[in-house]
Amino acid sequence: MTETLLAFAVSALSGLVPVINIEVYLVGAVALTDGGAPTLAAMAAAAGLGQALGKLPYYYVGRGSISLPWLRRRAATPGRWTERAARWRDRAQEQPVWGVGLVALSSFASVPPFVVVSVLAGVVRQNVMVFFLVTWVTRTARFLVVVFAPAWAMSFLPG
Repeated sequence: MTETLLAFAVSALSGLVPVINIEVYLVGAVALTDGGAPTLAAMAAAAGLGQALGKLPYYYVGRGSISLPWLRRRAATPGRWTERAARWRDRAQEQPVWGVGLVALSSFASVPPFVVVSVLAGVVRQNVMVFFLVTWVTRTARFLVVVFAPAWAMSFLPG
């Protein structure tokens, strides 16, 4: 239970502060825990929930509910970033499934960077519950791979 709560806390913090790497934490926690598959799955689900909650402030920044002066200046300055964001916004508004797919891909694979996509989801006013649920499910899937991959790899070692 403790490792699940810690996975949630570290994940929520890493969702807010992208330089904190939740994957490294999870691999270390897996190496130190003696829990079985249910414990690992609970850690992955808790980490997915923490990340989903940690990305909500970025979503609300994009939506304009949270104001950051540097982001407002950046959005007001004409340039490539503004043009690219406008194209993505138009495409996501025309085809909502495309926006959900982009969130799912970015959340699972981090390509394009999920922090940027989280802000973009707010800019295009994607439904917040859709954003949250897609993020939770795809981040949990990512973390299931992270927590079970070391055990799977270890099964190939002799001894």
